[in-house]
Amino acid sequence: MVARKLSSFDVGMSSDLCKRPSVYIDPESDIFEGLQYLQHIDKDNCVNCIQLWKSSSSPMTEAKKQQLKSFNDIKGLIQQGKKREVKLIIRENAWPVNATIRSQLWPALCAQHQHSKSTLDGYYWDMVNQVFGTTELPEKPIMLPPFVDSSHCLPYHLTKKGRAVADRVVSVLGFNSPDITYSPSLYPIAAVLLHYMSEEECYHCMTSLVAAKDKVFITQTKLLYEVTWKTVMQIAKKYAKNSVLYLQRLCQGQKAERLFTDWCWWILGGLPFPHLVRVMDCYFHEGIKVLYRVALAILILFHKHTQNSSEWDSDSLKNDIDNAIPKFCKQIPVTPLKLMRTAFSIRALSSSYITRVFIKTEMLIKSMSVRSGNTQLIRSRSTDNLPTSQSQINIQMMSHTLTIREGARSPDVRGVSTGVFPIQAIKSKVVLENNDLFTLWSWLPVRITMYQPVLLYTTEEHGCSLTTFYIRVEQYEPTLLMIKTCNNEVFGAYLSSRWYERNLKDDKGNRQAYFGTGESFLFSLYPERAKYPWVGIDSDRNVDHSAELFMAADNKMLTIGGGDGQAIWMDENIRFGKSDRCKTFNNPPLCPSGDFEIRVLEVYGFVGV
Repeated sequence: MVARKLSSFDVGMSSDLCKRPSVYIDPESDIFEGLQYLQHIDKDNCVNCIQLWKSSSSPMTEAKKQQLKSFNDIKGLIQQGKKREVKLIIRENAWPVNATIRSQLWPALCAQHQHSKSTLDGYYWDMVNQVFGTTELPEKPIMLPPFVDSSHCLPYHLTKKGRAVADRVVSVLGFNSPDITYSPSLYPIAAVLLHYMSEEECYHCMTSLVAAKDKVFITQTKLLYEVTWKTVMQIAKKYAKNSVLYLQRLCQGQKAERLFTDWCWWILGGLPFPHLVRVMDCYFHEGIKVLYRVALAILILFHKHTQNSSEWDSDSLKNDIDNAIPKFCKQIPVTPLKLMRTAFSIRALSSSYITRVFIKTEMLIKSMSVRSGNTQLIRSRSTDNLPTSQSQINIQMMSHTLTIREGARSPDVRGVSTGVFPIQAIKSKVVLENNDLFTLWSWLPVRITMYQPVLLYTTEEHGCSLTTFYIRVEQYEPTLLMIKTCNNEVFGAYLSSRWYERNLKDDKGNRQAYFGTGESFLFSLYPERAKYPWVGIDSDRNVDHSAELFMAADNKMLTIGGGDGQAIWMDENIRFGKSDRCKTFNNPPLCPSGDFEIRVLEVYGFVGV
């Protein structure tokens, strides 16, 4: 292939923005009209590279006018953790598709979210050797993990080698992340990354996105995939109302919601590559909420440009409504800059609102799954809200077959020989042994054991933030809180009242310092197995006020148990805590040293209580 002669302006741009092009882009493919490829030599590494250029000078001229920021302008802000400033710069700087600032910017943005040691130098190639037995690319196709959707392995015009590299990155990621069960968007994102970086850097970026705790980037289960499209639909009904009504008219009596099931493919599979790359600039910093906004922008623009348009016949749209939006995306009549401005100009659409809709949708789908029997559990309640004969059997089995007298210190629990119980649906990272789960279940109030437990919050999935904890948990009553420390101690509490009560005020308008009831109790499963009920539960006389301090919380800390000490105290980052003896539960410290560092924290609610 012969490269065209560079103009002096092109040379200037290549020195500032284009330092390390990708070797994986196909030089013979015609991605979009107006794009061509240029054979380029990387002077630093002496590697033959293929550089993507746009033949039109408009992006270059626009870049010159805007004085686009370089990576050095942003690097310091990223290192200082100034996320808002970084966000504004990325949104405002419309780098052209060939600007390889992304070869440095994207890895730096992804590295902000990393929470594992899998980004150490050499780790990836060690894993490649372990999985494939060699670091050489295999000649035969690589078997992809089952979570990949083969119909959505979008290569974005990578070379044959580039596609093999993408296959290998995703396969190693699947080997290292067995918890991923369904993630169709993972492969396309890896393929986009390979346009701007090496294979190893791509893997490190993907592991950071998959393991991120402060934001959602990539859904990893079918449940969460369903939650995302229903979240987009709910948001669109409020913030793109006219566009949704327009879609409903085009659907001619059919449900428009089926169109939202493919919402992410409007972006990943429909948008021209320059548009997609600009979306990814913001996505790698801000998370999946960027994709939500872009999806709404697409709906708004679809409505605006197809309604009463001679190019978009109404009857044709109605007859092929399933393909109308993807077709519109491929021919989108606005620039990447206009698309992103439309997305970020949707007023009053806050991250907190998106989070609330997401959580509410997730909880609703989980509860519907339980009630419909999809989890293969026996329903504990009939439609008239009275216990069925089977639920009575469940209660009897749990309270007789597994009964341990409340207050027993070291119970010996017999296993269940028949029946399926709600406790068996718990897939806990804190309590791993079934015997411990059955012990814990037997300590719960008998009326609670008929209800299905549902995971509300876990630090492994939802991040380590007291704010997120409250958002996900505060409206549920009762809840079961379980902690595993870095020293493998396991303990927690059954809490009878909502955490929302921390906001309630007394008759004088003052917030209550403590709240809760005597049904709450503490427990320890390792190293000692014990239950610590409220001291007043078996007392015939009134107990001191200092023995009625069950729960307390604010924006900086969370406390369970009080009176001459706190049974469980945690900081706002849900990372460090301490455990003391307290009067409310008359418990010893739940961990030998008193202070602990949290490895995993989980909170369960009970569906239907």
